[in-house]
Amino acid sequence: MDTFEDLKCWQSAYSLKNRIRLEILSRIPDSEKYDLKAQLLRAARSATANIAEGWGRFHFLDSRKFYYNSRGSLGEILDHLIEAKDCHYIEIDLFSSVQNDCITSLKILNGYIRYLTEKNKPSSKI
Repeated sequence: MDTFEDLKCWQSAYSLKNRIRLEILSRIPDSEKYDLKAQLLRAARSATANIAEGWGRFHFLDSRKFYYNSRGSLGEILDHLIEAKDCHYIEIDLFSSVQNDCITSLKILNGYIRYLTEKNKPSSKI
């Protein structure tokens, strides 16, 4: 692995971020420019940035903290998407599709966290 860009969890979150930027943000009205629109973009950016920062850390426990932050950002994205749907800014079909991408990103990230946790467990040799 050369960079964080090779991580499947980063790739999935990056794809989600691009979908949000290209398909969702333009549908949110300007009256939400500094509220929902900005928060959604910040959360999407945070999801990928925290994975990148975690990858760059030396110690597993330090890295894991950033992966957990990314997981929180993905949850925040999902909450903002629900808000956008409930306010009728996005159609139900688009919401469902992006919601699925968000959940997929969470599952991939959870799998990576589980993998790292198992890999870094201390041996219990007696």
